[in-house]
Amino acid sequence: MSSRLTIYGSFTSSSSYKPMLYLSLSRLPFSFRTVNLKKGVQNEPEHLARNRYGKVPVLQHAGLTIVNSNIILDYLARTTGHFEGATEQDKWTAREWCAWEADAISNVAKVRHYSRFREVHPEVMAYFRPEAEAALTFIDKWLKGRQWLVGEQCTIADIACWGRMVFMAEGGLDINRWPNLLAWSERLKAMPGFALPYDLIPKKDQEFDPV
Repeated sequence: MSSRLTIYGSFTSSSSYKPMLYLSLSRLPFSFRTVNLKKGVQNEPEHLARNRYGKVPVLQHAGLTIVNSNIILDYLARTTGHFEGATEQDKWTAREWCAWEADAISNVAKVRHYSRFREVHPEVMAYFRPEAEAALTFIDKWLKGRQWLVGEQCTIADIACWGRMVFMAEGGLDINRWPNLLAWSERLKAMPGFALPYDLIPKKDQEFDPV
């Protein structure tokens, strides 16, 4: 297994976007290997050998295989030093946000998924949409008077939360409803190396070697 960072992911996956955005913002070289979810490649033996859960993303680096987007963000922050909190408290608070994101912002992903990829009973959407809106409202209130979720700089907390909610419009959630969230997203977009998912995630294998 190479010491080069290698991400296995999918073009439409917000989970794949999160570590790829981290690497792009960090200006770090990495390899991307596509896993076609539509064709069921995630359930084939070769991929299951990398990820027993049949999911993306997967990070392979320095003899390690790591799954789950937020665990990958944790690993990348620890090993590369980018987007860690400035203090020990900030580091742990950023990881708390990542855990909260997995519970709360995941509802935004569900609304997007049920809007675009899988039709569900209206009662199912009626349950998840208010949960998604509540999560976005929580972050919007937290960001009032703040530039970033933790401390005075962008951390893995911001990347984790933005990376999951980036597709909110595909679920009919208009970011303009949350002005602090909108301003925060613009700060992220202004960072060198930022790219939106469909501009960043390729549809086929690719090497990323930023200058």
